[in-house]
Amino acid sequence: MAASPAIPGLFFCFAAMVLLIFASVAVPTWSKVSFLNVGAPGANQLKYGIFGFTGSSTNVGYHFTNNHLNSTILHNLTKTLILHPIAAGLAGLAFFFGLCGAAYHRAGTIIMTLLSGLALLTTFVVWVIDMILFGIARQRYRNDGMRAQYGNGNWLTLGALVALLLGFCFSACGIFGHYRRRRDVVY
Repeated sequence: MAASPAIPGLFFCFAAMVLLIFASVAVPTWSKVSFLNVGAPGANQLKYGIFGFTGSSTNVGYHFTNNHLNSTILHNLTKTLILHPIAAGLAGLAFFFGLCGAAYHRAGTIIMTLLSGLALLTTFVVWVIDMILFGIARQRYRNDGMRAQYGNGNWLTLGALVALLLGFCFSACGIFGHYRRRRDVVY
C-alpha cells in the first residue's frame, strides 16, 4: 500500500460506521437493537429505538407510551436521535476518504481526519442525548414500578464513539507518515 500510516484510522472509522449503522436500525426496524427496554424480558417487553418503539411506525420523533414522559422537551429530544444515521454517514465518508488516502494521496488522509473529527463530535453529542433521554425515561418507568433497563444501542453508540476517537487520533498521526515510495537511483 502506498500509505500505510492511514490504515489504523481507516479501520477504526469503518468499525465506527458499522456500529452506528447497527444503532441506527434499532427498534422498530430491527428488534435485536434497542435503547431502552421496559418490562420483563420476553415477548411483551416494550423496546425503544431511534425511530420509534415496539409496534410503532417508523418516524422521526415519537411520544413515549408512559403519560409521565409525554412532554414537548422529551418529544423534541427524540427528534434529535436522527443524529445517529448522520454520524454513521460522516464515519462512512471518513472511511471512503481514508481509502483514497491509503491508496493515493495524503489529502485523503487529511479529509478523513477532518470528517472523523466531525463524526466524533456528532457521536459524542448524540450519545449524551441518548443517556439523558433514556435515563429520564428509565427513571420515570422505575418510579411507576416497572422494570426498565438500558438497551444495547447505547453501548453500540459508545463503542462507535471510542472507535471514532481512536480513528481520529490515528488518522491525525497518519497525516505525517511517509507517503512516497523511494525511487532507486541507477547511475
